[in-house]
Amino acid sequence: MIEPSRTRDRQAPPDSRRVADPEEEDAAQYLTFSVDHETFAIGISGIKEIVAWSALTVVPMMPRWICGVLNLRGAAVPVVDLAFRFGRPVRPASKRTCIILVEVTNGDITQDVGLLVDAVQMVQEIPAGSIEETPPFGAKIKPEFIQSVGRVDGKFFIILDVGRVVASDALAPAATSPRAADGRG
Repeated sequence: MIEPSRTRDRQAPPDSRRVADPEEEDAAQYLTFSVDHETFAIGISGIKEIVAWSALTVVPMMPRWICGVLNLRGAAVPVVDLAFRFGRPVRPASKRTCIILVEVTNGDITQDVGLLVDAVQMVQEIPAGSIEETPPFGAKIKPEFIQSVGRVDGKFFIILDVGRVVASDALAPAATSPRAADGRG
């Protein structure tokens, strides 16, 4: 009779024999999403959850790029419309529109903030060697919003500095333009 434990010892599963790629060891995971047909990414470590689009409560006297607050289990969470924040046209909500809830720390204060995006794409592993400094040209958003640029399989992802994107003292030039009446806030 063959003992099951001996069979397991002799035959390792195929995945455990894989030779590690040194670049993959330092890979970090990023959530990629689209805003106005452009792909952006943020590190998954600060993401709390992703929720489906729902109507928001508009709050007077807020910066115009904050499209309202979301009632999340009894807590009011401000939601930043990334298209508006980046000076892009605000688009009507679709079936894929969603809100990425992130935790942002500013000094001693930690707050949950929602990021309104057109669609969430996927979690992408980006090796440390494929992350580059922000180029001085080509980005269609304020340079201070960009943490770095990731490159995977010939595709580039703008990795956002979420803290700077949601900082109230870094108002986007589009904040003085009128909001579109499209049901997004």
